[in-house]
Amino acid sequence: MNIGTDRSHEAHHDGADHGDHQGHGGHADHQDHTGHGGHGDHVAQFRRLFWIMLVLAVPTVALSPMFAELLGYTPPAGTAWIPAVLGTVIFSWGGWPFLTGAVDELRARAPGMMLLIGTAITVAFASSLAATVGLLAPDLEFWWELALLVVIMLLGHWIEMGSLARTSSALDSLAQLLPDEAERLETDGSSAVVPVAELTTDDLVIVRPGGRIPADGEVTEGRAHVDEAMITGESTPVARQAGDQVVAGTVATDSALRVRITAVGESTALAGIQRMVTEAQSSTTKVQRLADRAAGWLFYFAFGAAVLTAIAWLLLGSPADALTRVITVLVIACPHALGLAIPLVVSISTERAARAGVLVKDRLALERARTVDMVLFDKTGTLTTGSPVLTGITTAEVGSGVIGSVDEMLAWAAAAESDSEHPLARAIVAAAAERGLELPGVSNFQALTASGVTAQIDGREVRVGGPHMIGELGLEPLAETSAWGERGRTVLHVLVEGQIVGALALADEVRAESRQAVAELHEQGVGVAMVTGDAEPVARAVAAELGIDQVFAQVRPENKSAKVAELQEQGRTVAMVGDGVNDAPALAQADVGIAIGAGTDVAAASAGVILAGDDPRSVLSVLRLSAASYRTMQQNLWWASGYNLVAVPLAAGVLAPVGFVLPMAVGALLMSASTVVVALNALRLRRLDLQPA
Repeated sequence: MNIGTDRSHEAHHDGADHGDHQGHGGHADHQDHTGHGGHGDHVAQFRRLFWIMLVLAVPTVALSPMFAELLGYTPPAGTAWIPAVLGTVIFSWGGWPFLTGAVDELRARAPGMMLLIGTAITVAFASSLAATVGLLAPDLEFWWELALLVVIMLLGHWIEMGSLARTSSALDSLAQLLPDEAERLETDGSSAVVPVAELTTDDLVIVRPGGRIPADGEVTEGRAHVDEAMITGESTPVARQAGDQVVAGTVATDSALRVRITAVGESTALAGIQRMVTEAQSSTTKVQRLADRAAGWLFYFAFGAAVLTAIAWLLLGSPADALTRVITVLVIACPHALGLAIPLVVSISTERAARAGVLVKDRLALERARTVDMVLFDKTGTLTTGSPVLTGITTAEVGSGVIGSVDEMLAWAAAAESDSEHPLARAIVAAAAERGLELPGVSNFQALTASGVTAQIDGREVRVGGPHMIGELGLEPLAETSAWGERGRTVLHVLVEGQIVGALALADEVRAESRQAVAELHEQGVGVAMVTGDAEPVARAVAAELGIDQVFAQVRPENKSAKVAELQEQGRTVAMVGDGVNDAPALAQADVGIAIGAGTDVAAASAGVILAGDDPRSVLSVLRLSAASYRTMQQNLWWASGYNLVAVPLAAGVLAPVGFVLPMAVGALLMSASTVVVALNALRLRRLDLQPA
């Protein structure tokens, strides 16, 4: 339960009614998604074709008269037919993926890279075959260039598909987290090992030490440290006990648990994460749309350049020169690197983020995150733990015989509160436990409306309550408590037989990570604001402790979106960080909505980015990932497009007057090199450290 305002802290002791926060919202509609076996199939296809075509290409190249002439040797007699036969096999078999892709693009009236590749190898094959049968001059036999071109293209596609398959393997590893079987408790008290697929909601299962939890559920018995690293990115196992939620695929590391199943199959958090990563990897960003347009432009640019090249060389050179230059232009213009530039970055960045507990639901939201200059945090449960802790304690007239010491006063207060379920009561009991105090016996416990709690301890009436109780009894609060109130603390007094014996200060505990998160955001020039429903003193105290720039206090959940809009009207690009439920309107209003601590509720519909853990420093990971992935996309886009814009004129022969003519084979090698550069640049994202420092 989240702790609300300072007034709600006093409600338990001062009589106001308070409803619990609602749980996280419902799951989004399920969408089916294809698996990732397709990438693996393509890897195997292109790997097999590459090695077969490489074996065929070696004799094709070695026995080609033109290649032999370049190296100064003469092919053996009677081998002139071998390059033509092997070249035909290479074209029809090794070139088949590109030819079918070209036909698909023609049918879709969406010319792109496959059409350019298909055109280039078709032109090379046709001219070589015509030269071999004597219809064209012998110097237009390009069997060796055709062989090299197909082999290089297959290598490039193998690299591309391999990279995509490796990034998609993160989803496969998520699926592999689920065990095949589960130990289910039957109605007669016995247990049976059943396939996980047979589990239904409300089933009770036993998870042994070291075992994986088979489905989402609630712990009903036992206490264990659970490794949730693949879900939340948190490297340290977290303690889970009766009443806590656990997630499918996580590991009970040290003790056994009994778990009541609450979600199975596609309804589990793990399945939701898989869907989100898949959707994010397939979603289209502005940069991707720009790359798609660039591929279309490059098609027309390449064919326009080819036509101009043909005209120029027919006028200034020979038909053979014109054909050679046209083929070279078409080879160089293949936008292979351009097609790889963005999808590979998207795939790697989303997979990398998922491993760090950053779940990207909307690629556009992640893309916008790099421009954020104001982060608006919800206070309760985000910057704070959402649970009160004891922050101060004082006694009155110690030694008077009523209470002997601070520890005795705390023990009596904890005993009086021990039967209460209120968060403040639990905080007092926890503080006594941390000090190792033994609680005295209690009788006649009562929670009194507007008057806190009362109980009998050692024959004495002990009361614990807030300012309302003190005023009702006509007593003056202890002097020390005024400073606590000014700092936004909740103040409870402890009375024995109607006499004040001490007071306790409690506050919503600020996360230790929050200070570092705010400090690092400031270092990056990003402003930090906080919105909360708490009273002004509480909000100001937390803001002062963390160094927050701007505070919105006493804001109801439905009005938080107005505060986001207010910051946007000031020219700010706002990232809103909240729990994804009470803050849903604000998350939707923000330029970037980030739901924090939603590891078991991946369907936080209003957020574009979901942090599976509750560490506010993960917001910095989102900003770093956004900047790094966008920068890599831009670099790849400029390299792929810029390379083609420079290389095509060289292939056309613009430097021929000064004696430089780009050979077609060199053009093919350079084109493949650009693909490798783009792939290696994208793979650098794997080294990006997204874990909080």
